[in-house]
Amino acid sequence: MKKEKYILSIDQSTSGTKVLLVTSKGQIVHKCSMSHTQYYPKKGWVEHDPVEIYENVKTLLKEMVQTTAVPEYELAVLAITNQRETIVVWDKETGNPVYNAIVWQCRRTSDSCDELKKQGYETMIQSKTGLKADPYFSASKVKWIMDHVNGVKDRAKQGKLLLGTIDSWLIWKLTGGKVHATDYSNASRTLLFNIHTLQWDDELIELFDIPKEMLPRVRDSNAIYGVTEDQTLPFSKLPISGVIGDSQGALFGQKCFEPGMAKATYGTGTSVLMQTGEMVEGTNGLVTSIAWGLSGKVSYALEGIINSTGDTIKWLKDQLELIDDIGEAELLASSLSDNEGVYLVPAFVGLGAPYWQPYSRAAIMGMSRSTGKRHIVRAALESIAYQVKDVIQLMQSESNIRIKIVRVDGGATSNRFLMQYQADMLDIDVIASKIVELSSMGSIYLAGLGVGIWKTTDEIYDLNQENELYQPLITNDIRDKYYQGWMQSVNSVLVC
Repeated sequence: MKKEKYILSIDQSTSGTKVLLVTSKGQIVHKCSMSHTQYYPKKGWVEHDPVEIYENVKTLLKEMVQTTAVPEYELAVLAITNQRETIVVWDKETGNPVYNAIVWQCRRTSDSCDELKKQGYETMIQSKTGLKADPYFSASKVKWIMDHVNGVKDRAKQGKLLLGTIDSWLIWKLTGGKVHATDYSNASRTLLFNIHTLQWDDELIELFDIPKEMLPRVRDSNAIYGVTEDQTLPFSKLPISGVIGDSQGALFGQKCFEPGMAKATYGTGTSVLMQTGEMVEGTNGLVTSIAWGLSGKVSYALEGIINSTGDTIKWLKDQLELIDDIGEAELLASSLSDNEGVYLVPAFVGLGAPYWQPYSRAAIMGMSRSTGKRHIVRAALESIAYQVKDVIQLMQSESNIRIKIVRVDGGATSNRFLMQYQADMLDIDVIASKIVELSSMGSIYLAGLGVGIWKTTDEIYDLNQENELYQPLITNDIRDKYYQGWMQSVNSVLVC
């Protein structure tokens, strides 16, 4: 009788880390998670401690092995999906970071990105990377560390330092410092990778003054990156494969294997991706990224990036103390039959696609004396749906592809009010996977392909078909009324 093979996955997100154990039938056996500290040294700055993140990864892997008692010989592969643009610089001899990880949300490099635009570099940057000269992406964060942390620039030029997105950091630590690598999806988010040539770009590297030797090797998402060598792990020599950025991981996890299929992942922010197969140039606020490299073939995606969605719900809970959890948000929002003209524009760290306004700030519009917490909570949930609609509309117009269904995943999909409102605003069917961890599942599917658990994507289609369908229920007049109120509210916070 054939023994079961299991896949371990690490999902290292903005707010925490989750580890899953999954069978070769794609079934989740067990999951465990830990949050990590969010550091806000100054207004608009966001940092993580990469050492804390790796220690949490090890703790969760140990907990998983102890809890499930799966024999080591039944573990087939370790997959990794990660928050993407967050960057780490570390000493390759000591393994110590030279500074905290600078998170994708961090806006400290807004001025330097503006300077690049003034100097006329944005067209060159976008033509090579598919991205905008924006502090969201990694390169300006690396340059900030090089310019502001004492001694780092000299050590980097001496070949003593390495850099990478969180996947690279974890791979390097897990392999005991033997492998410095990343995948195409993560590399394509750094502003340093040429998505046409599929190489680190010398002109971009020079522009940001980053030694090329610091950069990781770029590989397919389903490549075998190496094996685990850290002696403190509860297993040894476990292959590492299925490496992919979290949004692209969710695209793969949603089985968007064909061009024209789209998904939205509701995390701290929201990434709306449409798989395009061949490259489609992103314009008017959309960016072009690499979806994944799979067995020697690279596929591309159009993406619209929304900065604050799940983070808006966290703000309701932690800062305003209006709710205890997302379930309470659903009850409060559903208790109103109308938004009564109250809108929240959640520009806490600026606005992403299609506006790309890093200096805009959040605001609540349309309040009256009768406005209460129910209205604010509803406005916060509605703001998520409006922002996704902004991106989907733009994506369809720029690509000339009609999106008939949007597949959704992430923690906020448990909120039925939000999911129904999303379908109502889009006037498109919304399919919510009952498996929340789609980023993890994408990396798991890729890892399984990497080690031969599944031979083709056709075998993956039949796995995990449990979904919930939301269909639009409101009239066009009501939809237009709500959306016009949103657009007016956004226009009032845009920085000219």
